[in-house]
Amino acid sequence: MNEGVEWAIHSCVNLCWVPGEPMTAKRLAAFYDLPTAYLNKQLQALARAGILSSTSGPKGGFQLARRPDKITLLDIVIAIDGPDDAFRCTAILKAGPGGDPREDYRKTCLVSGAMRRADLAYRRELAARTIADLVADVERTSPRTPENTRTWFANLKS
Repeated sequence: MNEGVEWAIHSCVNLCWVPGEPMTAKRLAAFYDLPTAYLNKQLQALARAGILSSTSGPKGGFQLARRPDKITLLDIVIAIDGPDDAFRCTAILKAGPGGDPREDYRKTCLVSGAMRRADLAYRRELAARTIADLVADVERTSPRTPENTRTWFANLKS
C-alpha cells in the first residue's frame, strides 16, 4: 500500500478539526513534516475522487467535500492506489508441469481464490470504517487532540 494512503487519511482527519478553513498542502504537510509536493499529489487525487474540494488562490486550499461519515477508508485507498485488487493472479500454473493452457487458473487456482477472499475481507473492513469513525476514536482516546490540532494550525506561520 502506498504511504500516501496513510498521509491522506491523517490529512482528512485533521481537516475535520478545522472545518470551513481551506488548508494548503504546505500547511497539512508541515503538521507531520512531510514533503509538500508529494502530499499535494495525494490531496489532488482525493479531490479528483470527490473526497476533498480544492480552491485556488491566496485563501485557497483543501477541505472535505463530503461529510466525514460519508468518506470510507476504502474511498481513500481507491483514490490513492486505484481500484485494482491487491493480488493479481498471473496464472503461472499454465507454465508449470501438467499445466493446461485452456484452464482459467484465475478462477480455479486455490492460491488465487485464497488471495481474492483475503482482498475482499480487507475491502469490506475498509468500507465499514469512515473518517468520522476515526475522528470519534481519536477524540475518545485522546480528547485534547482536536483542540491541539486547531491550535497548532492557528500558530503555524503561513
